[in-house]
Amino acid sequence: MYTVYQKALAHFKKNDPKLHTLAEGIVIPDIVAAGDMFRDIVWTIIGQQLSGKAADTIFERFAALFPDSKVVPEHISKLADADLRSCGLSGAKTRAIRDLASKVLSGELDLARLPSLPDVDVIIELTRVKGIGPWTAEMILMFSLGRTDVFSMGDLVLKKEIMSLYGWKKLPSQKKIDTVLAAWSPYRTYAAKILWKVADAKKNRIPRKR
Repeated sequence: MYTVYQKALAHFKKNDPKLHTLAEGIVIPDIVAAGDMFRDIVWTIIGQQLSGKAADTIFERFAALFPDSKVVPEHISKLADADLRSCGLSGAKTRAIRDLASKVLSGELDLARLPSLPDVDVIIELTRVKGIGPWTAEMILMFSLGRTDVFSMGDLVLKKEIMSLYGWKKLPSQKKIDTVLAAWSPYRTYAAKILWKVADAKKNRIPRKR
């Protein structure tokens, strides 16, 4: 029985041999939804614009502020800004996490409802939180909700790797990009993960824990 990743590879072989060749030797586990949505969204906020190693270190310090390291919205209001900043959080990320917790507790953001919503509506709901923009929402779609057909052209690493894959000296028209992304659908998240893996190998980076 094929895994979803194997189906994705077969799709890429038929629809984009360049990507399929790039993926040779790369193993990616099947994408699954997070078991703890709030914790995972907080992790994603913390990881904004950070290397994997830095993000993981800061999140571990952050989680240690919670009883049994269980990150829950109810406990965030009990923590002072100084406590959060001591973990390595910026002021903007501190405010974003507080706003996320507040909206979850008030019911303005219903995390249990997100899995039933289409991608565009998930992005609308998540970007109501201060500090969550389209890129962060797309990462949450990929990694927290386990959506298999998401690609973020707002991600600098992905942008560089897609240009490298096709030998583009500069980013082409949106129409040309859309043609490539359409060829990868419905497995664009796996395409993104392949490109990230290639980028990590080039820089000898440590992949992020999730």
